Amino acid sequence: MKGISSAPGDYVHFKSQVPLHKISIGSKQWRYYDFGPKSVLPLICIPGIAGTADVYYKQIMSLSLKGYRVISIDIPQVWNHHEWIHAFEKFLDTINVHHVHLYGTSLGGFLAQIFAQHRPRRVKSLVLSNTFLETHKFAAAMPWSPIVSWTPSFLLKRHILTGIHDGPHEPFIADSVDFVVGQVEKLSREDISSRLTLNVNVTSVGPLLLPDSFITIMDTNDYCAVPQELKDQVSERYPGARRAVLKTGGDFPFLSRPDEVNLYLQLHLRRVGVEAKPALLQGVSGDGSSGSSSDEKKGGGHLDKPPEDHGSLGGGDGGDHQPQASGSEVHGLDEQFLSNREITSITLGTSFFLMQAPYIPSLLQFYMGALYVTWKRRSEFV
Repeated sequence: MKGISSAPGDYVHFKSQVPLHKISIGSKQWRYYDFGPKSVLPLICIPGIAGTADVYYKQIMSLSLKGYRVISIDIPQVWNHHEWIHAFEKFLDTINVHHVHLYGTSLGGFLAQIFAQHRPRRVKSLVLSNTFLETHKFAAAMPWSPIVSWTPSFLLKRHILTGIHDGPHEPFIADSVDFVVGQVEKLSREDISSRLTLNVNVTSVGPLLLPDSFITIMDTNDYCAVPQELKDQVSERYPGARRAVLKTGGDFPFLSRPDEVNLYLQLHLRRVGVEAKPALLQGVSGDGSSGSSSDEKKGGGHLDKPPEDHGSLGGGDGGDHQPQASGSEVHGLDEQFLSNREITSITLGTSFFLMQAPYIPSLLQFYMGALYVTWKRRSEFV
């Protein structure tokens, strides 16, 4: 994986057109994009462990131009699946969305199924991509999970990146990996810790009231971080679901094969009865008809604005609708790699809990390997 030196041109355009929203709901911080006609039932995209709301920017731009409303979210800092259900439901209430179609990849697909199981009246359909039904296999592969919340940020990031298939890649897949690596660098230690905890908390998806005909399974056939055995379990659980097979695409087909993914999403939405309204795009402003252009709101506020207050799609209202630089810019090389002083500080600061933990053999081996890889990658860019 090569370092990220600049953002893709279409991503820069996306950031200039679609504002990033940040709201606080109770103790949870939500970061999301909302683009498309407000009167259309939204497709909500939920990323995996390594993803952010930004990774679905190609879906947001493409589907919204066809008259669909797309909401892409970051997974907030929740530490168990019941907390996720309640937090996501409060988020939907706050943005005044009562029924949803969910598109989840990897961990996001698992969380989408969990929500559909416990809140069946709110979920109208599912698109599941490279996902799973239960977490036992991940829990067994991560014996140091009890101390994940104490683990240094760079170790957690290195753990995530080692799960991504490392080249050689064809150009589009390589670009998708580079983009996601850049997003991982922006995640805080708490963000990653909570996501890894969700991924290893032993649980499984129960029966859904949603008919199989309202589910689409979209998997890649080349490789991804989710074992094929777990993906096969999803297909077996929903035998009547529609299958959308991508011959290639890697871990992030929404970035590497956006045309195919967008087509399958559009076909799914049509099939489950979502009526696109491209005519309403004339009333969509630069903030994607998602209401206020303010990047930060407090929970409980009304986020929507009347459609008649919106300008044209291309016009916007000038600087007020531009996304904030914080949380949007791609990190430079000097921000992506830890300095030797930082590594030394982290090593000294974490030595105590490493010596106290009963998981020294497995974690210490990973710890030292990560230090070496970090030093080696840094030396390549000095």
